[in-house]
Amino acid sequence: MLENFKSYLNTQWGLPNDAIEELCNGIKTKKVVKEEFLLKSGEVCDLTIFVEKGLLRMYALNEKGKIDILQFAPENWLVSDRGSVYFNEPSNYYIDAIESTTVVLLDQNFIDRISRLGPSFRKLNDRLLHNHIRHLNKRVSLLLGASAETRYLNFIKLYPDILLRVPQWMVASYLGIAPESLSRVRRDLAKNNFRPG
Repeated sequence: MLENFKSYLNTQWGLPNDAIEELCNGIKTKKVVKEEFLLKSGEVCDLTIFVEKGLLRMYALNEKGKIDILQFAPENWLVSDRGSVYFNEPSNYYIDAIESTTVVLLDQNFIDRISRLGPSFRKLNDRLLHNHIRHLNKRVSLLLGASAETRYLNFIKLYPDILLRVPQWMVASYLGIAPESLSRVRRDLAKNNFRPG
């Protein structure tokens, strides 16, 4: 149990095995079924969620009631509304399961414990935060000025293993394009013998 999470703590946060075992003692996990919510708009998000197995998405509803997907979270990904967590504000987002998923729920108590166990954690956490901001900035830049094809190719690099796990309309939502435009992009790439992965 928690093989992916323990591996993540070791490889990404550099924690030794004994510290990992101590941290994982009593840690909260949850199994969620497809379409079950972990966060709804209007709720305060007080957790960071690690995906042990399965697939989540984070999205907002725009003024027309249409889903705008901000992030997918497959295995070994973290997802949270950082603004809600850190400023204790109601979230504007939803997090739900695209497929049956096992998650690890990381609360502030866990963050405090890991900070004490790994002296370099704060520095690493800052690096993770800045990397997250870097990816968000790149995403905004792509949405504002890149072609649908460029957006799609970047999506494949970021999420190489989930194209077959999500419906095409979700990919289009993430890319900020119509499903018809995504079909056209995929057709054009196929004509040029492009194969994802």
